[in-house]
Amino acid sequence: MRLAYMREVEFGFDDAPCLVDVNFELSQGEFTAVTGPNGAAKTTLLKLLLGLLEPWRGEAVWLSGGDRMRRRSMGYVPQQIASFNAGFPSTVLELAGSGRYAESGSWLRRARAEDRERTELALRQVGLWELRGRRIGELSGGQKQRACLARALAMEPEVLVLDEPTTGMDEESRFGFYELMNEQVRQEGRTVVMVTHHLSEALPYLDRVIELQRKEDVEWRCCTTTSCKGHFSPAH
Repeated sequence: MRLAYMREVEFGFDDAPCLVDVNFELSQGEFTAVTGPNGAAKTTLLKLLLGLLEPWRGEAVWLSGGDRMRRRSMGYVPQQIASFNAGFPSTVLELAGSGRYAESGSWLRRARAEDRERTELALRQVGLWELRGRRIGELSGGQKQRACLARALAMEPEVLVLDEPTTGMDEESRFGFYELMNEQVRQEGRTVVMVTHHLSEALPYLDRVIELQRKEDVEWRCCTTTSCKGHFSPAH
């Protein structure tokens, strides 16, 4: 089932376009990677998908319940997670558990047994349950990434949108992450969209690759949408 699409999208900053002619769609239950060189506006593409930016031209459409439902049904892990400083007051458990309040739409209610169970499961899935009492600012960069991923998982989102989620992770942790995302897609029916610079090692787990490339001009284009199931179609 199709969840979202972009059609003839163009976007930029000030008067300079940075993305043009972007065409792709996302389907339920797929693991999709967004890739391209540094500076290829990959984060901008995610923000357009999330509705955090409005395209100059074209359509960026989420097909399930409009903007409010899109926000409730997406778990987003941005870049720069390692910027949490040593004085950040929350523990790993508190940060992960805050995803349950985001899921409910209310920060005022008490935590329920289900909230505690989902938070524990998410922390166990990312390998941080034993560090649940640790302050976020005391973690390594890779551990901070995993803590924020646990927060997103605790939300039980329909879609996980992850901007370079393996930053700071060693090779073993990266492959553990790919396995976990593969389980989320195959067993839980979630859709995962991630920006990555490790395409070759992630490729065996992926269903689709969206590649941003330059053509003859200076803007970035969504030149290929490659299905790893054997289908290929150029962007129009």
